Amino acid sequence: MSSVAKKIAASTLWQLASQITMAALSILSVKFVAMALSLELAGYYNSAYGYLQIFGILADFGLYAIAVREMSRSDRKEEVLGALIFLRAMILAFSLGSAIALAWLMPRWAGTPLPLGITFAAFTPFFTLLAGTLRSVFQINYQLHYVFIAEVSQRILTTILLASIIVLGIRGGTDVRLFYFCTLVGGIGSLVLLILSIIFSRPILRPTARWHGATMRHLLRSALPFGSAYLLLSFCRQFDTTLIAILRPDFQIQNAYYGFVLRMGEMGFLIPTFLLNSILPIVSERRENGKDISNLLGKTFLVLLLLGTTAGLFAALWPRPLIALLTTREYLSTIDHPGADTALRLASVPMFLYGFILFSFYMALVHAHWRRLLATLMIGATFSISSNLLLIPQLGFVGAATTAIIVQSLLVSLLLPATLRYSRPHFPPTAFVRWLVFTLLLGGTLWFTRPFLANDAITFLGLALAVVVLGVLLWATGLVKLLGALHRHSLGLGKTH
Repeated sequence: MSSVAKKIAASTLWQLASQITMAALSILSVKFVAMALSLELAGYYNSAYGYLQIFGILADFGLYAIAVREMSRSDRKEEVLGALIFLRAMILAFSLGSAIALAWLMPRWAGTPLPLGITFAAFTPFFTLLAGTLRSVFQINYQLHYVFIAEVSQRILTTILLASIIVLGIRGGTDVRLFYFCTLVGGIGSLVLLILSIIFSRPILRPTARWHGATMRHLLRSALPFGSAYLLLSFCRQFDTTLIAILRPDFQIQNAYYGFVLRMGEMGFLIPTFLLNSILPIVSERRENGKDISNLLGKTFLVLLLLGTTAGLFAALWPRPLIALLTTREYLSTIDHPGADTALRLASVPMFLYGFILFSFYMALVHAHWRRLLATLMIGATFSISSNLLLIPQLGFVGAATTAIIVQSLLVSLLLPATLRYSRPHFPPTAFVRWLVFTLLLGGTLWFTRPFLANDAITFLGLALAVVVLGVLLWATGLVKLLGALHRHSLGLGKTH
């Protein structure tokens, strides 16, 4: 293995370790918040962060997507980094400042703790996105172990702070100061992430915000397609909690049930994103050099199919025990009302479809098919908002989850066929037969075992055994070889024809 391949392999492993650790600690954080806060305060907590997601996407404006590319190409890296930091800080101040101002002006939220909670929660995307600008320094220099240290330190700190409430014996607390503390915890952790990122990056490339007019204009033009597409995609996926908070008088209860499920769904969205971020540089380089990428794209598509299938089956077949384990039994459905387990079951369909939408998104990036992508996402965003406006007042989060199913299905039907035509992925022989066998065996196993998941201890044991079952099924169906081939391709070691 060449030295460059070793660096890429190490960077990939550090990213994987960071994402796995962060996901595990995020699950703990969700559990602690659900235990510590009353249903109403948990709803305010989810509403605050759900509201800020759109403004966070606007604040990012696609800059991270082009930061690595621009810095790796430039021979004036400090100038590009300085312009990126200055530009990011300006957009952050405008976007999050607008978010806070609108929250305080919203009539329905007047007299509730939500506006102040949003103000405190805004520190989280502010510091996180500033730190994200420095991530490109580590990525182009293959120093992603620093990212692992910074991200995991941040999440360990926030998890400990949230756990301190539980250690003090607080359960289902109704004191609004607990809500404010939980929203501030994220900002404290993000500040630590930023400080560590600055310390680690200084020996590599000194991070200093500087005005470079020409460079900033170039960065804005380059980021515009990315930023527009990400913003439209967020309206398709992440605007429903805010609409619930605007349209429903009981929004805090609705978002208590729905918000934690969306955070679980985000994990199902981030793993395919991580995979595609790892593959994208190799795909772009090989395409520019005229090499065949059809095998790599076919294997990537099938891995996304496996990820979506696994997440969707667990959400559809084990929703009640999973919600009881990851939150509390107060969040479960009753005869009188649907609960978070209902939301998770409905979310199983978008979880299955996320990977296909992301595949289409990233292939549009590689092949420069922006017009079709933006037009399709505009249709999806318009339909999503219209449907939510009709369904949320009557059905609450069930209407939002139903809309998500319809919109994600619409996006896949509009994007994926065209993407497969111009990207031309090549699928290994019998791959879909192997996937079908895997799906049937896993679905049957989950269906058969779900009556036995009577309490949290058994559910936790069931999840541990499920990991073993997944490994056995992947090996028995021959899909392990497929995953190994994709890994070799991602390191630049596999065949390109």
